[in-house]
Amino acid sequence: MSKRKKSEIKEISYAKWGYIFIAPFFITFVVFQLIPLGQTIYYSFFEYYRSGLTIIGPNPVGLDNYKALLESDFLKYAANTIILWLAGFIPQIIISLLLAAWFTDVRLRIRGKQFFKVVIYMPNLIMASAFAMLFFALFSENGPVNATLVSLGILKTPFRFLASIAGTRGLVALMNFLMWFGNTTILLMAAVMGINPSLFEAAELDGCSPRQTFFRVTLPMIRPILVYVLITSMIGGLQMFDVPQILTNGTGSPDRTVTTLIMYLNNHLYNKNYGMAGAISVVLFIICAALCLLVYFNLNPTDSDRKTRKKNRSNAGKEAING
Repeated sequence: MSKRKKSEIKEISYAKWGYIFIAPFFITFVVFQLIPLGQTIYYSFFEYYRSGLTIIGPNPVGLDNYKALLESDFLKYAANTIILWLAGFIPQIIISLLLAAWFTDVRLRIRGKQFFKVVIYMPNLIMASAFAMLFFALFSENGPVNATLVSLGILKTPFRFLASIAGTRGLVALMNFLMWFGNTTILLMAAVMGINPSLFEAAELDGCSPRQTFFRVTLPMIRPILVYVLITSMIGGLQMFDVPQILTNGTGSPDRTVTTLIMYLNNHLYNKNYGMAGAISVVLFIICAALCLLVYFNLNPTDSDRKTRKKNRSNAGKEAING
């Protein structure tokens, strides 16, 4: 083969095929996400709504939509959203950590682990709308839950769960817990199983109790996954909509104490008030981004933490080898 042909072969570049293969993703992202995001931010500075059959605007109003938003019940709905999220997330992370620790502990010798994994993950496969309708039927005034409690003598009269603030919030939190604790448990189990077994052996040789091993070995080692779970749960919690919307028929009753930010946004979209809806979306995006960054930089291990953890891992391995 001549030198000319060799040089021609070397000059052939396949980089363009990489750009061709990734082009559909970027085109889809620009058309369905980037452009709508830009339009949302743009219309948040405009008066743009429908009054009867007449469309008002778009007329530029500057920051008036944001001022009106702060003067409305936006903060009340934000507090509702955070309360509902925390009420479901706190028991979710506690139960998931306990189940992950139990299922990955070889000393317990739990049988049928695969069966239990499938069972605890099953609620995650049920649609939130179906879950909400099921709970609406179960906990209604004439539902089977009240009938059972009255027949057992626990209650004298049926309790109106959906007319009580604590009852309604409790049902929303319970549904969110049941739907997502299985997914969280599977993630945490995978994180625990990824820990080097020599660390647990070293801790056992040093005389650590199961509680000390859990808090001093397991939790620090799975911190990145815990940060991921917290951030994704926070994003989902701030976007909570379907469960309270269906359970309260869109009213957020009693006294709008179950109305979330997305339900408030949906009301403006239903009324064709695109300016206010855009302002709510922008503020929600800023809040979500700020909270996620706060959690990430406060809980994610820094370079110094990684070096310390690596050193401790090395020392624990040496202790295990030396016996």
